[in-house]
Parts: sequence; C-alpha cells; structure tokens
Amino acid sequence: QDGGNESSLERFILLGFSDRPRLELVLFVVVLIFYLLTLVGNAIIILVSRLDLHLQTPMYFFLTNLSFLDICFTTSSVPQLLFNLGGSDKSISYTGCAIQLFMFLALGGTECILLAVMAYDRFTAICKPLHYMVVMHPQLCLQLVAIAWLSGIANSLAMSPVTLTLPRCGWHEVDHFLCEMPAMIKMACVDTTLIESTVFVLASCFTLLPLSLILVSYGYITRTVLRIKSAAGRRKAFNTCGSHLTVVSFFYGNIIYMYMQPGNNSSQDQGKFLTLFYNLLTPSLNPLIYTLRNKEVKGALRRLVRRERG
Repeated sequence: QDGGNESSLERFILLGFSDRPRLELVLFVVVLIFYLLTLVGNAIIILVSRLDLHLQTPMYFFLTNLSFLDICFTTSSVPQLLFNLGGSDKSISYTGCAIQLFMFLALGGTECILLAVMAYDRFTAICKPLHYMVVMHPQLCLQLVAIAWLSGIANSLAMSPVTLTLPRCGWHEVDHFLCEMPAMIKMACVDTTLIESTVFVLASCFTLLPLSLILVSYGYITRTVLRIKSAAGRRKAFNTCGSHLTVVSFFYGNIIYMYMQPGNNSSQDQGKFLTLFYNLLTPSLNPLIYTLRNKEVKGALRRLVRRERG
C-alpha cells in the first residue's frame, strides 16, 4: 500500500499527549498562558523599539526582527496544539501539516542565523565602538536580516518536500504534537539513512557554523570587556551580552539535541517536551530576558507610559 493513499494525504493524526488525558488539561492552561505571554511580550518589544527614538539602533532593529520571528514561530504550531489539547479531535489536514512543517523549519533556520547576526552586532559595538555606526549602517543591517530570512526559507524549501513525500505505507499517525521533521521521518516505511544524513549536514550548517561565529564573537567581546577600566562600563557590557547568551544557550541547546540526531531512539516523550520548550518557553522568555537585564528598554517603557498618561 503506497504512502500517498487518499486518507493519509487528507488527514494526519497528531498523537501528542493523547495517552495522558489529565496532562492534556494542565498543558492546555500552561501552553495558553505562555502563548499569550509570547504574543504580548514580543509585541511590546516591537512597539517600544519602533516608537522610542533612543532605541533606533541596529541592536534594536535586530531585536525587533527576533520578536517578530518568535511571534510567527509559536503561531505556526501553538493554535493547532491548543485545538488538539482542548478536544477529542487530534487531526490536522495534509495542507495544514505541510504549512506547519515548512514554517517550523523556515523560522527555526532563520533564528539560527539571526542570533549569529546579533552576536556580530554586539562584537562590533563593544570591540569597535568608534566605527560601530559606520560599520553597522542601515543597508548592511537590512542585508544581514534578509540573508537570515532567505537562508531559513531555502532550508525549508529543501527539506519540507523531501520529508512530506517519504512513503508512509498508509501510516498517518504522527507521534508528536506538531508536524515536525524528525517525527515525520520516523513515520516512513523505507530506509531513511540518506535523508537523515542530509538533515545532519543541514543541521550542522544551521547550528554549528552560526554557533561557532557566536562563540568567537563572545571570545573577543570578553577580552575587550575585561580591559574596560570602568566597573559600570563592564557591567553594562556584560548585561547586554548576558541577555543574548542566555537566549543562545536555550535555543541552540534544544536544536542540537533535536536535529543533530534525527533518527535517534531516545524517549519520544522527552522529544515532545523539548520541542515544547524550544517552541514556546524560549520565545516567551526572550522579552523578559532582554527587558529585565536592559536599562534602555525599561527606560523606554517608562517614557512611553508617561507619554500615554500625559
């Protein structure tokens, strides 16, 4: 029986956490809260960065892109997850599954590159402060962001069709809460060694290369910061960079675990919770990480509140 039969093409069943009905109710509430936090928190960062003249700098241009990316990233899968958690229907259409897979891969790939771009921005600001505004001119910022988005989309265009066209021999149950590549590969009824190798190579390009650039950038940043004589200057530099490094460690840690070993036999439940963390917790924490550790954003928020009251 071929994997392209009509029933499997029309609907997929997202098993998710259906074997734990009590957990589903708890997860519904938790996921809804974190999704709303993600939307509100990232929307505030976008608004503050666009409305406050003090934040019209390359760093906040990249941060605005990251916030927009996080809103899109969670929205690509969380509404469907909430629908499935809240009722007995666990199905998703073939088209819905294809869109979800494409968006998840494209936005995840884009964020990998964007975090490396943000590290380069911090490197230039701290290691070459006198040349910062000359080097990080608006045209370069736009080009770097365009490269990040186009790279993510190209990655998804390469991998989504291959994953979706794998023969499934009538199997249409996805042992996950979203149409995610490793779970889709495991559904195949053919040898997937070649596609797993391709995933490994692409995952290496999208994680290890940007991560290497980030670590090199922060090596130089640390060396420069330690030379700053002013304690206040050192603290400001470490606060700004600490925010970025916290986001990087959350994001890349999960990606490396999930995509550098796509055919691994580790606990499927563990994979689901890691994906939930990567897809929901990290985007909801980003606004908190950047605002709580950043006096400029807190100052901008206060100015906006005062302006509204006035």
